[in-house]
Amino acid sequence: KFVSASFDRYLRLWDTESGKVLGTYTNRRVPYVVKFYPHDDNTFVVGCSDNKIVAYDSNTGEITQEYDHHLAPVNTITFVEDNGTKMVTSSDDKKVLVWEWDIGVPIKYISDPTMHSMPVITMHPSERYLVCQSLDNKILVYQAGDRFALQRKKKMEGHNTAGYACDIAISPDGRFVCSGDSNGKLFFWDFKRTRMLQKYHAHDKGPCIGAVWHPVEASVMFTCGWDGVIKMWS
Repeated sequence: KFVSASFDRYLRLWDTESGKVLGTYTNRRVPYVVKFYPHDDNTFVVGCSDNKIVAYDSNTGEITQEYDHHLAPVNTITFVEDNGTKMVTSSDDKKVLVWEWDIGVPIKYISDPTMHSMPVITMHPSERYLVCQSLDNKILVYQAGDRFALQRKKKMEGHNTAGYACDIAISPDGRFVCSGDSNGKLFFWDFKRTRMLQKYHAHDKGPCIGAVWHPVEASVMFTCGWDGVIKMWS
C-alpha cells in the first residue's frame, strides 16, 4: 500500500499491485507531506496547510491525534531514533519541532533567529544525522540523537536553493551528498569533509528539484527538473 497527498485536499490510499483506491481521506486542508508511521501499517501522519500535523487510522478514516504547535504550513515529517517513535517536523515558520509519538506537545524546539525554513529533511543512512536543505543556500546537519544539536562544522554550500524545496540525496554508503539547485545544476559533496566534489548542468528552464540515489547501484542516481525531464546519472 502507499498513500498520496494532493492539492485537491484529498489523501488516497492505494493498492500498489492493482492500482485500486482503498480509502479516501480529507480534513478540508491541503496536505503537503504524508508519511506512514513505521510501527503500524494502518496509521499515517499528514502535515497540512493549517499548520497542523494529524494522524489518521486508515481503517476507520478517523483522525486519532493532532500535533498543533507550528505557526505556518508543515513541510516535512521524519521519524527518527528509538525505533521510529520520535518525529521531527519542519515548517515555513522556520522552526523544527521534535515530538514523541502520540503526544501532542513537542519535546524540543529547534529554533534561533538565524534559522531559515528547511523544506527538505533527509535521514543519513547511518541514522545518526538529519541532513537539511536550508533556504539560505546551505545544507545543514543535525545530530539525530537526544540533543538534536546542529553540527556546525558540517555545512555544505555553493548551490542556490532560495525559494525552492530541492531534494537532498545521500549515497547508500553515506559518503556522498547531492542536491539540485534553482538554476538547474546538480551538486555533489563529500559528507565527511563537506567539500564540494562536482557540479553539473542538469536541467533547463528552472530548478533541478528532485534527486534520488539508486538503493542498490551505488554509482547510479536520478534527477528531475521543471523542464519535465527525468535523467539517470552514473
